[in-house]
Amino acid sequence: MVLFGPGPAPDPPHPRQEPRLPGPLTEEALTGVFAQCVDYNCRAVAVAGSEQTLGLVYLAGMVRMERVSDYVLRPLAQDGALAGLPLDTLWEKMAAGALYSLGVEERRDLDTAVADLIDGNCLLLYPGGGKALSFNVGTEEKRGISEPEEEVSLKGPKDAFVENLRTNTSLVRRHLKAPELRITEQVVGRQSLTPVDVVWLEGIAHSDTVERVSKELEAIDIDALLSTGNLTEYLPGALDTPFPLVQSTQRPDRFCYGLAQGRVGILAEGLPLGVLAPAVLGDFLRSPEDRAENWMVATALSLLRWLCLLATLLLPGAYVALVSFHPELIPTRLALSIMAARLAVPFSALFETLLLLVAFEVLQEAGLRLPSSIGQTVSILGGLVVGSAAVEAKLISPAVLVVVAVAGVAGYTVPDQDLAGALRLWRLALAVLGGLCGLFGLAAGAVLLIGHLAGLDSFGSPYLIPFAAGDGEQIFRQPLPHDKFRPVHLKGRNRRKQK
Repeated sequence: MVLFGPGPAPDPPHPRQEPRLPGPLTEEALTGVFAQCVDYNCRAVAVAGSEQTLGLVYLAGMVRMERVSDYVLRPLAQDGALAGLPLDTLWEKMAAGALYSLGVEERRDLDTAVADLIDGNCLLLYPGGGKALSFNVGTEEKRGISEPEEEVSLKGPKDAFVENLRTNTSLVRRHLKAPELRITEQVVGRQSLTPVDVVWLEGIAHSDTVERVSKELEAIDIDALLSTGNLTEYLPGALDTPFPLVQSTQRPDRFCYGLAQGRVGILAEGLPLGVLAPAVLGDFLRSPEDRAENWMVATALSLLRWLCLLATLLLPGAYVALVSFHPELIPTRLALSIMAARLAVPFSALFETLLLLVAFEVLQEAGLRLPSSIGQTVSILGGLVVGSAAVEAKLISPAVLVVVAVAGVAGYTVPDQDLAGALRLWRLALAVLGGLCGLFGLAAGAVLLIGHLAGLDSFGSPYLIPFAAGDGEQIFRQPLPHDKFRPVHLKGRNRRKQK
């Protein structure tokens, strides 16, 4: 007996249809596909010296009108060599390049013809239907190349990836002029039809990694690829971790350095960044500027980042554990100072630490989402309220304010924001464990974190490199003349990169 009626119907399967638009290529079929589309245009074009007319089809805004006029219409109307030719001869000459367009392809099915129109081509339809000539007359409108906003370049190149895929591949070509550079393309997204390019250096990148990345892209079956998450979450296939398993960058020089090391790159239309795989923990703590600085300075800064990583993770939890469970481990004068400051605070050390950590995240999120001018004002007001007013009102103690501030600032030294977000989540978890179980809980949480990281891999590379494979170059930068080999974990066929 069913008490509450029938259960929910099972989800229907994701329909697969190849080709996407079956049927003959005719003007009527194209008009039906683009019904109720104000940008769809179809007009008759007369051929010089002939009573024959051809159908010209295009999408306004996707084509450059001057190119249509100069490359297609003007030769048809004025070129005497085309005048008076029989239709089939005229068609063969146009297909062979008699018109001025750089790219021309003959299309015989509706599916590819529609894809060309959406991509910015115009079509000349054969009278009676059945085939068409597709001319590359796209607008190529794009945002100009500018400096990277999130990855500041001090001594490196000032160019950054943009939303146009071909512009991004040209930036890679300008940085890496090697003929071994390979670029293959796939289309991801049933509705967005987003071109995605896989980029690698033949003879340097491991062929298994290239094949695995290509297969992972083929397996992505979604409606639209419109955000970075569609790549960073689907590619590695691990959803039970907040830590990034592929690395994204706005800088072509950093992207190309990864390719030269033997990694595989991914570029997608509409995304102003590149993705590199595999990516291990050491990659996220290296700055592109490390190779522009003196090797001793770069090594010192790298060590500082690793120390700051430990500080941002463990400092709040260690403070709560020591104050709540182990005050005897705190130096006497410091312990007396902390206890005196906390006498009038009505909350426990754990609660005020969590309260301040959450307030810190709220202020950071508000500063990111608001316009820059308003965001600065919110940050100042939030600092005054959280810093001065909360301490004066005896809601929090000065010591916990200093601890959370130091931990927050230490987190900003992490060069990669994806890793910084994962560290913030674990910082909260370790603070809770330290407040509930003292140093034992903090140590247990650290062991859980290490075990979690040890269980991760990125396309066959252990995530805890440099510790898993002994690759000390991830922490200590060697002098460049001594840095002769590519990383072991990338398993490249040619590890040596200089004499």
